[in-house]
Amino acid sequence: MKTVTIKNVTLGSGAPKICVPMVGKTVAELLEEANNLVELDLDIVEWRVDFFEEVEKLAEVKKIGVKIREILKETPILFTFRTKKEGGEREVPSTYYFQLNEMMMESGLVDLVDIELFMGDGEVKTTVAKAQNHQVKVVMCNHDFDKTPPKEEIINRLRKMQELGADICKIAVMPTSTEDVLTLLSATNTMKEKYADRPIVTMSMGGMGVVSRIAGETFGSAMTFGAAKQASAPGQVPVAELRSMLNVLHDSI
Repeated sequence: MKTVTIKNVTLGSGAPKICVPMVGKTVAELLEEANNLVELDLDIVEWRVDFFEEVEKLAEVKKIGVKIREILKETPILFTFRTKKEGGEREVPSTYYFQLNEMMMESGLVDLVDIELFMGDGEVKTTVAKAQNHQVKVVMCNHDFDKTPPKEEIINRLRKMQELGADICKIAVMPTSTEDVLTLLSATNTMKEKYADRPIVTMSMGGMGVVSRIAGETFGSAMTFGAAKQASAPGQVPVAELRSMLNVLHDSI
């Protein structure tokens, strides 16, 4: 499996890297969050721009993006607009979704963009090519907040992300039983052992799935999401506790 390096962070080797979301709705909230994150032991910051109240104004997104970059300096930034159907805060036309991501890729302000698998193969492939042109990495993703698909389906979705050119392949699913958590972990391990040629990121959400957020080094997930103040998805562990647990597991492997 090849690794992916963004600034000084390498995904795909060692302990899972910690990504912490910013979910501010206003400029003031985002700047406060960014300043707080500087003090935390994290690897990547995810800007969940779907929370931002002015997200439908390209100029405003770019303007606050400049300020966030000034604060976070060399910290890798993952730019994410999560659509409503995959658990996000709002819906926009798909044309705007791609326009927004393309603007940020061209801006030089972000290091990675989040692109959802089911936004249309043609549009996704085009966006991946544009990201490559701007030296921006693509985290391709899929989220199921209702259930955990069968193991084979989880693997198929991750493999499709690879086929579409993702740099990092990510899936998050909701367990309704402990068996579902085992299904996600087994799918992750099989993907790692048989099919993955680039970093994968998987998680079982909610309290039941917390084990999947800390056991990535064992099963093959390269990144995990921790919470600073407000979590962006159910089951996220506070970042300081998460780092401590990851270090203990890493030292024991």
